[in-house]
Amino acid sequence: MKKETLLFIIASLFASCSPKINSQLSDFELYKNYIQGDLDNIEQVNTEIKSGKQIHPYAKHVNRLLDSKIKNLPQNYNGFYILEESYYTYPNKPMEEKPYLFWFEKTNKGQIRLHSLQIPKNIDKKNLKNDNKKLSLNYTDLVDSPTFKPAIYTKKSNGFYIKAPIDLPNGMKFTLEETIGKESFEVMELLEKGGKSVTPYSTPIIYKRLEI
Repeated sequence: MKKETLLFIIASLFASCSPKINSQLSDFELYKNYIQGDLDNIEQVNTEIKSGKQIHPYAKHVNRLLDSKIKNLPQNYNGFYILEESYYTYPNKPMEEKPYLFWFEKTNKGQIRLHSLQIPKNIDKKNLKNDNKKLSLNYTDLVDSPTFKPAIYTKKSNGFYIKAPIDLPNGMKFTLEETIGKESFEVMELLEKGGKSVTPYSTPIIYKRLEI
């Protein structure tokens, strides 16, 4: 028997006895990869300007894992935390900075449940920066927003989709609708009063992932 043939047979035997390794990520881990990074909609804004009218604000997200900056995390807290730095610039207006804290919970079925968290009273919003090395939060201070009801993402061919309507006081209603994919986010934040939109645009902000 030739040496090459013998080596092939031995390799085949080892392959048949070895466990198959699943190289694909779970939906939860895939989403965890998608949600992190820097994204903006400069492409959308430039297209609008060239067409003669800017409809959407220039918007940018800076999303990073927050877990390492949270004290007293339990061993099994079933998910991960994200600090989202959001920046919005409307034409002829100063830039708005809006930090958000989110917990993405892994359900028993492996789904992603979104929790919007209150910013703790002892934390100054201006210090909620991902590059703030002194930033420290306590797990016991992180509680769900009283207005946002946790919602679950649905897996789609182009990413993960969510639609979360929220009834607010004084006849107001807020609806978050977004699709989060590998290269882009499509986000529509619709605010209505008395059934009429008060959001200055009617189509999603289209964020594209930036090269870092």
